[in-house]
Amino acid sequence: MSIAMDVALFLHLTAVAVWIGGMIFAQFCLRPSLSDISPQLRLPLIGAVFGRFLDWVGVAVLLILVSGGFLLVRFGGGKAPWPLHAMAALGVVMMMIFGHLRFAVFPRIVRAVQAQKWPDGARAVEIMRRLVIANLVLGIVTIAIAVYSRGF
Repeated sequence: MSIAMDVALFLHLTAVAVWIGGMIFAQFCLRPSLSDISPQLRLPLIGAVFGRFLDWVGVAVLLILVSGGFLLVRFGGGKAPWPLHAMAALGVVMMMIFGHLRFAVFPRIVRAVQAQKWPDGARAVEIMRRLVIANLVLGIVTIAIAVYSRGF
């Protein structure tokens, strides 16, 4: 592999680790830890944590998109093995889900906190939770494809 491909793969895998690891933290560590806290405390904390996390994911998404596109082209573009196209397709779906979460759902949480409309915020957090679970499943499937298709 060339140095450019090594760098692209490093950036790609690091960005994937940030995104998937963050979702695992949010779903299995943060969410259960906040379950006993009142909505008046929980929702502002969720807003603050996810405000930062979603910024990091935004950077990760850009790195994944650029490095993944570079690697796909280097492995043959349209003639690349099917697992690369499957990973790319799943990645695009994940990015679309992230975009919806970041630009549609998360602002609802922020607005609910600002207006102190706790039930509205709780509904938005539940939507966010479901989207995170969906992306986490898609991310794990994508990683599985990467691992099990190394021979192609």
